[in-house]
Amino acid sequence: MPDDFVLLSGNANPELAEKISKHLGIPLTGMDVFKFSNDETFAKIKENVSRREVFIIQPTCCPVNDNLMELLIIMDACVRASARSITAVVPYFGYARSDKKDQPRVPITAKLVADLIAVAGADRIITMDLHSEQIQGFFNIPVDHLYAAPVILDHIRSLDLKDYVIVAPDVGSAKRARGIAKRIDADLAIIDKRRVENIDMTEVLTVIGDVQNKNCVILDDLIDTGGTLVKGAKMLVNEGAKDIYAVATHAVLSGPAVEFIEGSVIKELAVTDTIPLPKEKRIDKINVLSVSKLLAETIRRIFRGESVSSLFVN
Repeated sequence: MPDDFVLLSGNANPELAEKISKHLGIPLTGMDVFKFSNDETFAKIKENVSRREVFIIQPTCCPVNDNLMELLIIMDACVRASARSITAVVPYFGYARSDKKDQPRVPITAKLVADLIAVAGADRIITMDLHSEQIQGFFNIPVDHLYAAPVILDHIRSLDLKDYVIVAPDVGSAKRARGIAKRIDADLAIIDKRRVENIDMTEVLTVIGDVQNKNCVILDDLIDTGGTLVKGAKMLVNEGAKDIYAVATHAVLSGPAVEFIEGSVIKELAVTDTIPLPKEKRIDKINVLSVSKLLAETIRRIFRGESVSSLFVN
C-alpha cells in the first residue's frame, strides 16, 4: 500500500486491528491512547499523518462511552494534524438499538452518536450489521454498511447439516434470516416474541414455521444477555427440533449471557470478532469467526476507489 495510507487503532479491539493490518500488509501506526488519573482520555499519534488518508479501527463496544470518546478524540487529533481524510472503522456501532423515539421523553441516541462522529471529523464510516439499516440515514457522511453474511454462510456450510432450517429470533430479523436461507436453499422459521417494556427481558410466544425433526440455526445480529436466544432455543426443542445452533455478528454477551449459553440446549454459538471476546467468556460452546479479511478488503477498495458492494454479490 502507498505511503499516504495510515491505519490507526484505539483500545477497543486491538486484536482485530492487528489482523486487519496483516491482511493489508501494512503496520499499525503507533499511538498513545490512555486515561489520566482524573479519568480524562488522551491520544497522540506517533507518526506524521499530514495529507494522508487515515482509517481508525474502533468499535464502540463495552465500555461503550470510553471507546466512543477514544474514537472522537483520535479523530480530532487527525483533523488537527491535517489528515487528508478520516474513515471511522466501527465494526460494532454502540447505541444502535436506541434508533427511534418509541416512548415519551426518550432520546434517539443512535442519531446523536452519528452526529458526534461526523462533527469530530469523520469523512466516512465503515460499520457492520447495524441493528437497523435505517441508521445509515442518521449520518450526513458516506456510510459503508457491511454484512458478515459471507463469513456466516461459510460457517453454516462448514457445519454440513442435514434437514436444517434458518430461524429468525423475532419478526424484525426475518428479512436478514430470509436472505441467508435463500442463499443456502434452506427453509425459514420465525420465533414470535413480545418485548416487556424497556427492560432486558422478552416473552417468547410461538414458533412460525416447521422445525419438527430438523436442525435449527438461529441467526441474529447480536447476542446481549442471551435470555431471548436461550428461551428461543428451548422452544424450538419443545417443538420437536433436533440440534440447535446459533450465529450472531456481535458478541455483546453482557451480564449472565455466557452462563445462560453454557447451560442451554444450544450446541454451538458462532460469533464474529467485531467485539473482542475476553478469555473468561471463551467457553467451548462459543466459536469466534473473524471478519478481519472482509474489513481489510473494504478498506483497500475504499482507498483505491473501487466498489465495496461487489464484495457481497454472490
